[in-house]
Amino acid sequence: MKSSSQNSRLSMTSRSLAALALALGLSACASTGGHPKDPLEPLNRATFAFNEKADQYVMRPVAEAYDRVAPLPVKVGVGNFFGNIGDVWTGFNNLLQGKLSEGLSDAGRVLVNTTVGMLGLFDIATELGLEKHEEDLGQTLGWWGVGDGPYLVLPFLGASNLRDTLGLVGDLTVDPVWQVEEVATRNSLTGLRFVHKRHTLLGAETAAEQAALDKYAYLRSFYIQYRLNQIHDGNPPRLKDPEDEEDEEAHIEGPASPLAGAPAEPLIAVSSAPNPENQE
Repeated sequence: MKSSSQNSRLSMTSRSLAALALALGLSACASTGGHPKDPLEPLNRATFAFNEKADQYVMRPVAEAYDRVAPLPVKVGVGNFFGNIGDVWTGFNNLLQGKLSEGLSDAGRVLVNTTVGMLGLFDIATELGLEKHEEDLGQTLGWWGVGDGPYLVLPFLGASNLRDTLGLVGDLTVDPVWQVEEVATRNSLTGLRFVHKRHTLLGAETAAEQAALDKYAYLRSFYIQYRLNQIHDGNPPRLKDPEDEEDEEAHIEGPASPLAGAPAEPLIAVSSAPNPENQE
């Protein structure tokens, strides 16, 4: 039987989904967004502006303080610890996608790193040649043919779409960190994971701002291409570019962007090319 706190979290998740559906319905009626994947552009741009301010005044300063104060071995250990937790769900999603060898490899990573690697603080599995993968429920739904739906910008978490947002709810439901009963411990682990992932993005903002005049449009285009590339394991289909009628076809390759790995996991799922000293 589930505890009262677990039932409470599931109830909050259900209410959040209902509120999201209502907001999407109301916004879609009023929106006149020009990008075919972004019918909610006015709402998304407002959320994007809020996220930029929140990052400027809260998230980035905290991440910079963490980057300065925490010794490199500590940051590596924190990244490995949460990465080991993520490998559990990654392996399950690989199995759901029919990738048996990858799923077994992920299970091997968890076994080795949890035991020999001292609860994942040391990434022994990579040294043994067990490749790390990144899979989530949104990718699994996409692999099974579920459409991405409208592009969304989530508060604090950033770029997403309707399918990936629903997948995120599933990711959070089974997230071991969110299953911790003690509220203080659960909140501390969640906060540490978020701050650690944000610190790996330090320096990427400047590159994104220099890449295009419209940072919002640049990140939207990147996210759509990046997720398509993830779902098809680096070999996406040829698609017509909706923003460029002169190009009959644009083959979407895996982007070499400073923001590679944009939000795919909850409080984990924003990854990018980290600072050299933060390679984990």
